Amino acid sequence: MNKEETIVALATPNGVGAIGVIRLSGPDAISIAGSVFKGKDLTKQESHTIHFGQIIDGDIVLDEVLVSLFIAPRSYTRENVVEISCHGSGYIIESIIKLLIKKGATGAKPGEFTLRAFLNGQLDLSQAEAVADLIASNSKASQQVAIQQLRGGFSSQLQQLRDQLVQFASLVELELDFSEEDVEFANRAQLKQLIININQVVSRLIESFELGNVIKQGVNTVIAGRPNAGKSTLLNALLNEERAIVSHIPGTTRDTIEEILNINGINFRLIDTAGIREATDAIEKMGVERTMEKISQSALLIYVFDAVEITIEQLNNDLKRLQKPGITMLVVANKADLLTKEQLLSLPHSQSAIIISAKLKRHIDELKRKIYSSAVKHQLSGDETLVTNIRHLEALQKTEAALARLLNGMETQVTSDFLAMDIKQALHYLGEITGAVTTDDLLDNIFSKFCIGK
Repeated sequence: MNKEETIVALATPNGVGAIGVIRLSGPDAISIAGSVFKGKDLTKQESHTIHFGQIIDGDIVLDEVLVSLFIAPRSYTRENVVEISCHGSGYIIESIIKLLIKKGATGAKPGEFTLRAFLNGQLDLSQAEAVADLIASNSKASQQVAIQQLRGGFSSQLQQLRDQLVQFASLVELELDFSEEDVEFANRAQLKQLIININQVVSRLIESFELGNVIKQGVNTVIAGRPNAGKSTLLNALLNEERAIVSHIPGTTRDTIEEILNINGINFRLIDTAGIREATDAIEKMGVERTMEKISQSALLIYVFDAVEITIEQLNNDLKRLQKPGITMLVVANKADLLTKEQLLSLPHSQSAIIISAKLKRHIDELKRKIYSSAVKHQLSGDETLVTNIRHLEALQKTEAALARLLNGMETQVTSDFLAMDIKQALHYLGEITGAVTTDDLLDNIFSKFCIGK
């Protein structure tokens, strides 16, 4: 990346809209914008001001616009930034961008604005990744986690760990300079306690990934059961709309139906599937096969059975067949409105099953609470640090392994040079998360996933 270039791109989504925002960033952003702007002299205006005028190409007026100025270092990229708010015509946007490139700007690459913010010290790497997560957030919970990371909560916690390790690393390195005198500057008992404390924090962060990934990606949730158990009726009840066709004829659902259910800010991708039984035709057989495939890919399985018709043997066979390692199963007894209290109490698995009437929408709220608690084991707090990025998880796992080697080395009383190596490894992996340690390949991989205007 050439930081001497001034880059330009559309910052708003492609397509026709009321307004399009074209962003420039770089040393010549203001002068380039000023060369096509008819209004005030932009080079003489203060930062964080907005100016009305026209974009002109020679004698041709392309559009009436508002131009926002952000003078370095008080901008997103810490460079001169200009944002041109024009009408959302695709022709107008394309014409203005072509004109700006003609005047000396260069088309931005994916994520290049945020990459410049990182390279100029405005954001660390985990904060830059949080920008992409914030743009992609599709629920309240994922938005809250992304904004907390963007504000530096995760980075701050990691920096504290690195600072403590650096202090001891410097003392261990000092011991190496005086190796012939056989002295210890780093108190081994204090170092051991520090490593234990840091390891506890790292372990908690690693454990948080399960919930963090749920918040970021949502939960694959399959509704399965025998034909006519009420799976589609349950899907409609959970969504509170008539999404799936409901019929008393067994085997109505032959393909999967997928919808999003948001519970307390968490997205559950509900998948209604074909009934599980011996198929009567080729199409139904394909539907049953697809059901089993979806179950194997799910994180949560809602098994629904007809509380009136099913036998204990059938129920036990289904549960044995459907239970898979790593998949949480909720057992739901449907059609409770057709049973007496005595019959409800005698239901198989009545103690563990959630008893509902999907048709009458009875106990649907209780089922939703169970669905939510199966994915979120504790109450979320606004300032809780959660790991949502697989790259961060892998770096933390490598840090944990380095810390384990360090503790083992202290137990076996290895020399200071080996301790120093393990401390450096832990510092390296923690630094990879925030960008204190980076490679060009890593940056290319991260920022190539951004949209061009960000």
